[in-house]
Amino acid sequence: MAKEKLKTIYVCTNCGEVYHRWQGQCSSCKEWNTITEDVIDTSPASVAKKTSYKSVEFNQLSEIDADDNKNRILTGISELDRVLGGGIVKGAGMLIGGEPGAGKSTLLLQICGNLSQKYTVAYVSGEESVSQIKLRANRLGINGQNIAIASETDVFSICSAIEEYKPDVLVIDSIQTMNCSTINSSPGSVSQVRECTSLLLGTAKKYDTALFIVGHVNKDGAIAGPKVMEHIVDTVLYFEGDKTLPYRILRASKNRYGSTNEIGMFDMSSRGIVEILNPSRMLLKGKGSQISGSCVTCIIEGSRPILTEIQSLTTKTNFGTPRRAAAGIDYNRLNLLLAVIEKRAGFFIRNMDIYINVVGGLELEETSIDLAVIMSVFSGLTDKAIPDDMVVFGEVGLGGEVRNVVNIDLRLKEIQRLGFKKVIIPAQGMKQINPEAYNLEIYGVSNVRQAINLI
Repeated sequence: MAKEKLKTIYVCTNCGEVYHRWQGQCSSCKEWNTITEDVIDTSPASVAKKTSYKSVEFNQLSEIDADDNKNRILTGISELDRVLGGGIVKGAGMLIGGEPGAGKSTLLLQICGNLSQKYTVAYVSGEESVSQIKLRANRLGINGQNIAIASETDVFSICSAIEEYKPDVLVIDSIQTMNCSTINSSPGSVSQVRECTSLLLGTAKKYDTALFIVGHVNKDGAIAGPKVMEHIVDTVLYFEGDKTLPYRILRASKNRYGSTNEIGMFDMSSRGIVEILNPSRMLLKGKGSQISGSCVTCIIEGSRPILTEIQSLTTKTNFGTPRRAAAGIDYNRLNLLLAVIEKRAGFFIRNMDIYINVVGGLELEETSIDLAVIMSVFSGLTDKAIPDDMVVFGEVGLGGEVRNVVNIDLRLKEIQRLGFKKVIIPAQGMKQINPEAYNLEIYGVSNVRQAINLI
C-alpha cells in the first residue's frame, strides 16, 4: 500500500486562492482574515483517482423533454415559490444562508410538512437529534407523515440513503457539519464543504431529488465556506432580518431557474414562519397622522411594488461637525442628497444633525426613493407634515432634476389599491401613463423645488 501523504495548504474562503503559508490579507481578492488552513491528500492513489475519466454521453437538445410546469414542485408557501421562480425544480440544489436564529431550519421543516402530503421528504440534521427535530415539528403542528428524519454527518452514508430511499426532496442541515471520510481535515473546512456539497448534489441530480442545503454565515453576512460552493448549487437564498424585529426577508442572490430580483416577506411567530402576502400594509401599519419628517414612497422588488415609510429627524448639532445617520439606505447616497438639498433647494443644513430611518428594517437600494428622502428631510426641517394620503417617488440628479423611474404604472396601481389619493412622480413619467385611468391626483415634477412647492 502506498504511504499516505498529507499536505497542509492555506485557502482563501472568499476567492479560493491557495497559499503555502498563512497571511493576513488575500493577495488575489484583497480581503482580510479569509485564509484558513486545509489538508489535502497527495498520495499516488489519490492523484490517480483524480486523473481518471470516463466517456461522456451527449443528448440532442431538441429531443430532451423538459416541461417547466411538470418539473416544478409547489411548496405551499407562495412567497417562497415567488423567490424560486415558480416553485422547486426537481433535481435542483438550493443553498440557504442566514444569521443564527433567522428561522432557516424552521422554514425548511415547514416546507417538509407541506410537501409531505404529496411527496416523499427526507430531513438530515448534523446539529440536532431526531427527538429534538420531533419537538420542533410538534411546536409547528407538523404530523410527520412521509417525512423521514435522520441525525447523520457522514456524507457517504447520506448518499447511500438517497440511492435507497430516493426522496423527492432532501434537506441537509447544515453543510458545515457534514464530513467526507476521504478528506483528512475537520468538518467545516474548505475542502470538506466543497467535496460534501459536490457529492450530495451529484447524487441528488442523479435521482431528481430537490436538495436544500443550510449554510452558516460568517461575520460579514456571507455564507461561510469557499465561493465555489455557491457556484456548484443552482440557487443561493439569503434569509435576512433583524433579530429584534419579527419580519424576515428571503432573497435569491443566484437562481438558474428564475429571477434574482424577487423577495419574499415572512413574519416570525409562535406558530413558525408565516408568509406576509401584503407587505405594503404591514410596513405602513402604525404610521402616525400629520407627523413632520415622514414620507411614503413606492419601491419595486422584482415584479412587486411595495409601499414603505421613510422618516427623518433634524435637530441642531451641539458639536462643530453635524452628525449624519442612515438606517435602511446607503450612507453615501444620503450625503449626496443632503448636498442637493443645500445647493439646489436653498436650505442651510450645515449645522443640523440629520437621521434617516426606513420603517420595518428594509434595506433600500433603489434610486427611486431619492425624492422621498429629500421630501422627508424638508418636512423635518420646516416642521410641515406631508399629507397622509400622498406618495412620492423619483430619482434625483446632482443638478436637482427629478429623473424618471421604471414601472410607474405598476406603482400607481398599488398606490391606488391601498387608498392613497395624491402622488408626486417625475415629469417624464407623465408621458408614459394615462392620468385619467387612475383615481389619483398625479403631479409631475421636473426638479426638487417644484416638489417642495407642492407641500
